[in-house]
Amino acid sequence: MINTQRTIFKIIFILLILFIGTRGLDAQSNSGYDIQVIKEFKVDKTIGKLRAVPVELGKNQGTGLLLVYSQDKEIDPYYEMFFYPKHPLVLAMYNAKGKQIWKKEMNKGMVPGIWFCPVFPFDLNKDGVDEIWLNNTNDPEHPLGMKGYVLEKLDALTGKSEGQWPWNYPDNTQSNSHFFRNFIFGGYVQGEPVLITAQGTYGPMYIQAWNTGMNSRWNLFLPKKNTALGSHMSSVVDIDGDQSDEFMWGERCISMKTGKVVFLADSGLWDGHSDIVQPVLNKSTNRWSIFTCRESYYTDTMPPRVVLYDDHGNRVWKDIDFGHMDMGWCANLGENGESYSYALKIGNKVAGEKGFFRSGMDEFVFKTFTGEKVTMPFSLFNSIPVDLNGDGVHELVCALGEQGDRNIYNNLGLVLGNVGKDGIIAMASKFYQLPGEQLLVYYPNGVVKVFADKNAVDTPAAKRRYESTFYIRNQKLTAVGYNLVNLGGL
Repeated sequence: MINTQRTIFKIIFILLILFIGTRGLDAQSNSGYDIQVIKEFKVDKTIGKLRAVPVELGKNQGTGLLLVYSQDKEIDPYYEMFFYPKHPLVLAMYNAKGKQIWKKEMNKGMVPGIWFCPVFPFDLNKDGVDEIWLNNTNDPEHPLGMKGYVLEKLDALTGKSEGQWPWNYPDNTQSNSHFFRNFIFGGYVQGEPVLITAQGTYGPMYIQAWNTGMNSRWNLFLPKKNTALGSHMSSVVDIDGDQSDEFMWGERCISMKTGKVVFLADSGLWDGHSDIVQPVLNKSTNRWSIFTCRESYYTDTMPPRVVLYDDHGNRVWKDIDFGHMDMGWCANLGENGESYSYALKIGNKVAGEKGFFRSGMDEFVFKTFTGEKVTMPFSLFNSIPVDLNGDGVHELVCALGEQGDRNIYNNLGLVLGNVGKDGIIAMASKFYQLPGEQLLVYYPNGVVKVFADKNAVDTPAAKRRYESTFYIRNQKLTAVGYNLVNLGGL
């Protein structure tokens, strides 16, 4: 009887301790963090979709923020998602204090949307100030006409045009969904800047490289011919460490120096397109891997849908044979900052004037370098990795789209904060000279807020991350497409 009473007492005591401990975690879920809004400014009377990217404005101006936005939601070229824009696309430059430097309203022929109008800040002329490169049209009456489209360069300090060049549309027989898939990004070859312009994802693909002075460096044509197609991410990475960048175009790794294909992963085994193609660094070996999440593309008969490749394009592991993998990333989420990889399979996706909405979701998390499945204590849907406190372990912000819960979680699933009702993340990186990374969030009422952890302290490893060429290159790709998640691979 006494033993039974002692047992019952122990159980009650343990439950009481657990209860008190749990209450403590709930009450102190922000313990060690002090996440606050450090900047807030009104951009427009309303915002439907906004992209943001840091811009180097020179020694006197420092780093600015370019906002690319419209009162309309994101407009996709796919027939079942396209809708007529009611409002123009706007480019606006802000300085580090949140003051607007200039604003440029595009003509009504420029359809708001990342695939119609990629925007990329890049210092091609090597004067220490980025130029703003974008796809524009000189034919405001025909937004779906191809003859008016040009590559345009803007002065980052004034917004004024500094030149236009014909946009390359060799194949005008494609559907609009295939045709309007435009890319602009850049990298370096032995310290020399190289600008890349490209067209295509699902069919024939064309890529052009430009040196300083807009001199052609090389041209590459990739026919649609029983081979891997493009992707919705084009990461820039010096995969072999030779001081000259390569970039991922679907399962192809392409040399920025020569335009030659360094490797084509799964050659002969895959002829669709991928959503996520994410370089991720194995810190124990200091070698890159490539994490891929594949969409279905016409047929659903070509497994696998999630693959990790090594730095030569060889498979390391694979999983999930069928389905439409629609989102994914890599992040340092393990107890000691080990890399995990996330893949989202969906049953359906719709888009229109109210935004993008997914259904029939199934989530998968893997230990990046082994493929071992991991069970997370919370849903990662619509999340993006960010290191707010600078300790090398990522937090997750579930505000990537319209369906996010807006919470900020640590890697254990504890809620650290919330970005507010209807807030959508546009940038998660170090774009202010403060410890840790910051979040730039926009709202339907036209307000933009920047969140940061006031208690952040950058570790030496975090400082090396921010200074790495991979981080610097891909941070500026946030205005191009889904490259918002690229930085989690480091």
